[in-house]
Formats: sequence, C-alpha cells, structure tokens
Amino acid sequence: MQKTSFTENLDFNDNKVVIKVLLETSFSKEIRILLKSGQLMKEHKAPFPIIVHIVQGEIDFGVEGIHHTLKQGDIITLAANVPHDLLAKSDSIVRLTLSKQDAAERVEKVVADS
Repeated sequence: MQKTSFTENLDFNDNKVVIKVLLETSFSKEIRILLKSGQLMKEHKAPFPIIVHIVQGEIDFGVEGIHHTLKQGDIITLAANVPHDLLAKSDSIVRLTLSKQDAAERVEKVVADS
C-alpha cells in the first residue's frame, strides 16, 4: 500500500509549471502538476493513453485545437498521440495518470519547452 496527498506540500512556482511524481505503481504513474493562473503547457502528445483529473482550479484544455473548460472535479481520458495543451485559468492542481510504460521525464520536457 502507498499513501500520498495531491493537496499537501504545494510548491507553486511563479515562473514555471511544477510537476512531481507522487506514486508509481505496477500499472501507472500518478503525477501532480501545479499551474499558476496563466501558465501554459504547450501542445504535446502522449505515446500512451492518459487520464487528466482537475483536483483544484480551472484549466482550458485544448484537444486538437478545440478548447474545453475543465474545473475542479472534472476528469477526462485521452487516447495516445492526441495533440493537447493546458492553460491555467486559475491556480490549479492537476492529476495526470500515465501508463507505466510512459516516462515522467517526457512530461518534464514538455514543461521545459513550454
């Protein structure tokens, strides 16, 4: 058993999106993404399906050029290789579930390139 919190020990950064792997299981990686209002993760793709859950806040989630407002409590799935981007409309905590086969370093590169 593993236990962690998506809402404790928050370290928002005014200059960049903050990501942290909170759990790694035999089948997934659970990543916390902290976005200050106005911060952007530029368009990118994931090589495996993902799940995105808005724990707190509100984001503009672009999927293939169509933007969707996601607010606290919303959860979506996205198939592999679908272009998407995230823009924080308010300070936000996002839970990203990756396949065990995906790499957290890939997400770190998306943040570095945004």
